[in-house]
Amino acid sequence: MRKLLKRILFMLPHQRARKALRSGAPLRVMLGAGRKVPEGWISTNIWDLDITKAASWDAFCRAGQIDSLFCEHVLEHLTPAETREALRLAFDHLGPGGRFRVAVPDGYHPDKGYIDAVKVNGSGPGAADHKVLYTIDSLRPLLEGVGFATESLEFFDSAGVFHEKPWSDEGGRVMRSRRYDPRNTPTEINYSSLIIDALKPSTSIR
Repeated sequence: MRKLLKRILFMLPHQRARKALRSGAPLRVMLGAGRKVPEGWISTNIWDLDITKAASWDAFCRAGQIDSLFCEHVLEHLTPAETREALRLAFDHLGPGGRFRVAVPDGYHPDKGYIDAVKVNGSGPGAADHKVLYTIDSLRPLLEGVGFATESLEFFDSAGVFHEKPWSDEGGRVMRSRRYDPRNTPTEINYSSLIIDALKPSTSIR
């Protein structure tokens, strides 16, 4: 019974993806979903879609079929080599003009308590499994290196200055953000993320 249930749970995201493709609806996939998924998105976890494995992506859909990808606080759990492979595969499976919204803990956040919580082997929830603490200067080149154009939405720079551009929930609502995290106040940014929209060009020579 347990094996059957596991099989059923495994197939649900794949079935929803195929249904979206058959209907012509946008295929929007949330990677590493650990919370309620917005309407119109397909929730996946590593047992549904291992983003570091080409075979797992290919079992989910064909290259170029995904319209939007979104992951919040996922990439920091991968090694740099795994992240590079995951980004390459994400690029390949997005269609032309597709968007991949990425949010990770911000290594340039000026608050020491925040850094202590999110760093590799940090004190915060889940941080014992963190492999990398990214900054705008380390994550953006990784995304651009596989072919994405990038738009930086929320981040601290190396001087501890906060930068923010208006962004829509359409690409994925980042709960651990200056806008939505309840730990923040109108005057204090106690918890935010490094948020980047990675855009696949409408035409690509890669």
